[in-house]
Amino acid sequence: MASFVAVFLGAAIITACGGLMETGIRLDVPPQRLAAAATVVTGDQLYTLPKADPGDAEEDVQWGTLPERVRLDADTVKAIAAVPGVAKAVPDVSFPLVVRGDAQPLAGHGWPSAELAPYTLRQGTAPAETGDVVLDAASARKYGKKVGDDIEVSVRGTAEPYRVTGVAAPAGEAEPALFFSPADTERLAGRGGAVDAVGVLSARGTGAEELQRRIQDALKGKAVVALVGDDRGLAEFPQALPSSESLIVLAAVFGAMGIMVAMFVVASTLGLSVQQRQREMALLRAIGTTPGQVRRMVLGEAMAVSAVATVVGCLPGFFLGGWLFDRLVGAGVVPPQVEFRQGLIPVLAGVLVSLLTALVAGAVTARRAALTRPTEALAEAALQPYRKLGPVRLISAVLCFVGGLVLAFVTMLFMSGPLTASTAGPAVLVWALGLALLAPGITKVLTEVLGRPLLAFTGAAGYLAVLNARARTLRMSAAILPVMLATGMATANIYMQTTQVSATERAYTESLRADAVLTSVTGGLAPGLLDGVRALPEVGADGATAYVTSALYVEQPHDNWQREEGWPAQGITAEGAARTLTLRPSAGSFADLRGDTVALAEEHARAIGKGVGVGDTISVRLGDRATARLKVVALFPARTGAEKFLLPAELLAAHTAAGLPSQILVRAAEGIDGARLTGALDRLAKGQPGVLVADRGALTATHAESQQAQAWVNYLLVGMILAYTAISMVNTQVMATARRRREFGLQRLTGSTRGQVMRMMTVESVLVAVIGILLGTAASLITLVPFSVAVDDTPFPSGPLWIYLVVVGFATLLTIFATLLPTWTAMRSRPAAAAAAAE
Repeated sequence: MASFVAVFLGAAIITACGGLMETGIRLDVPPQRLAAAATVVTGDQLYTLPKADPGDAEEDVQWGTLPERVRLDADTVKAIAAVPGVAKAVPDVSFPLVVRGDAQPLAGHGWPSAELAPYTLRQGTAPAETGDVVLDAASARKYGKKVGDDIEVSVRGTAEPYRVTGVAAPAGEAEPALFFSPADTERLAGRGGAVDAVGVLSARGTGAEELQRRIQDALKGKAVVALVGDDRGLAEFPQALPSSESLIVLAAVFGAMGIMVAMFVVASTLGLSVQQRQREMALLRAIGTTPGQVRRMVLGEAMAVSAVATVVGCLPGFFLGGWLFDRLVGAGVVPPQVEFRQGLIPVLAGVLVSLLTALVAGAVTARRAALTRPTEALAEAALQPYRKLGPVRLISAVLCFVGGLVLAFVTMLFMSGPLTASTAGPAVLVWALGLALLAPGITKVLTEVLGRPLLAFTGAAGYLAVLNARARTLRMSAAILPVMLATGMATANIYMQTTQVSATERAYTESLRADAVLTSVTGGLAPGLLDGVRALPEVGADGATAYVTSALYVEQPHDNWQREEGWPAQGITAEGAARTLTLRPSAGSFADLRGDTVALAEEHARAIGKGVGVGDTISVRLGDRATARLKVVALFPARTGAEKFLLPAELLAAHTAAGLPSQILVRAAEGIDGARLTGALDRLAKGQPGVLVADRGALTATHAESQQAQAWVNYLLVGMILAYTAISMVNTQVMATARRRREFGLQRLTGSTRGQVMRMMTVESVLVAVIGILLGTAASLITLVPFSVAVDDTPFPSGPLWIYLVVVGFATLLTIFATLLPTWTAMRSRPAAAAAAAE
């Protein structure tokens, strides 16, 4: 039964991770406003990273996801319309806006794209003139507007009145939207005729896939993609594209962790089960059963139980996958437009992987059962004494420790930022596996070391408990493994998250000199707002800078540090950089950040080509796929993992979705306190719809919340694995204790009371918990020290001590509970009946 539960839970977790992986691979995003289009053409958001040697065909190709929308020019729209089978090519443009009195951002579109949903006019007429607007039915109800009413709309930081000429309703589900005349759409979007996507209506007799192929052939060589089916939604919601990699990585990491834990737990459970059947094995060997027959019997029993448990476990795994996906959506890791998909493939994969996991664990257990001699087995059936570790165990343990050391050095020397956990995370399992292989020997040593203090405080109960532990080293080590695994994984993974969050928050706080910030909910601030802020007496001429964030890739010279997610790019204005940023140039000056210029980290500069310096020129690929040649005007020091590029705000903003700076960082003038500064900014912002003012404390708190939201996802998935480990720990303890009914009966017949037996088992459980906690703590510390060095330049992980105390307390109490409950149950029968029972 214990083995069944272990495999059942493992199969559920593996199947759930399979569903998350399938969702990430398929990335189904059903279209809403573009649902009527047979094919949707949009810019290709995937970017092929430059190779070190462009002529090397064997060098691996790497891709990154561009952070800004890649748009289509007017010539591309004309080329699409000319493709045979295209009945109509409808350009689609989207831009953020807010309605006066409502801080919730909406999307604005050109009315011609309404037929792609399609939207149908329920009242009034289409917007034809400048100043006309059509509301969708939901927005009309929300704002209480009808045909003929006026509504004030703010776009790109500028508020204008519009006349409601109609109310439209979509054929299906669609997010709230406002539709403008073609002239207003081009003016408000401010993109010089570029469009976000083109919805293609097919001619009669032309299928979507055929039309897709023709369009791709016609546009060969251009950075565009033609989408059909549920992929069309990616043109509407390009922010969903990065979630594909996020889901795949999450599913792979935690699925692999679940497999490793399942292998640990199943091997421990099966091993304990076989140990409790040593007498049976000995008798089989004594009557002539060969080692191969014993091995096949044990393995066959294990696989029979595992097959049933795996098939049954896949059903809750399906629901667990959906539940986990909903949590990821709620945390903002995955956009709500992505649909969860879990078909037959992840279920079959979950069954196969679970069976293979059980097969490996069963093979390890069956091997030991088959190699035991009959006379040894009879002795071990009574005592399970310590046996010297075989060469296979020793070599395997050494390999695990070498692997752990390699991961530690790689973590400290080569990893930085969020990627550090990719090597540190698996390390705790590698160290735990090495310790598990040596568990019988370590248990024997620690029992001797800890037994003496226990004897001093626990009297006769402790004496009997220590004797039992010494006599049953193998059974003891099997009970210790789940405790070690739970403690090690919980401590390592939780403190990795707290350390990462603490380091990120500290870096953010140290880099922030601004006392306040202005932000627009529409994504862009009015062009004249920066001058208005600088004109305030509470600020001063050099006390404010526009601030833009995006990402870029270095194309030439070759960047030896290039990474798939690109480099953080921050746009600032030269005049306010000195007072609002903590960075100080080591060469050049931030005052020269004007036009096509850039400043970058000095260590990173050495890794670009043969090294670049002030005065050199580099070629970069910006977030919207545009290229730029930038002159290096400054270098600055930056800690490893915090490298970034500084560009003029005007240059970077032009290549973002908003097209304007998204924030203004403000530093108070000399002698002005924070309250007075924010008060002045609030008064200025009242005339700017959609503009919000936040002080330094609010900035820090918002950043901390975003970091905690990401960490919460990891806590959730790690918690799922830990819950499995904890259940398995209880499972193992109950199994190990319940089979000692005969022993308890004999003790009571020789004069021991029920209370004395319970005290003895309490001491035994404490000994199991202490040894497991010590080993788990050792595995976690060896993991956390290199991780902390890489992330925070200190060997000491960040995080409150109470987390570790809670982990230790929980593991201890759970072990005691899982031991005493079956002990009490086993002693409910009469002592004579219990003593006569078989083990």
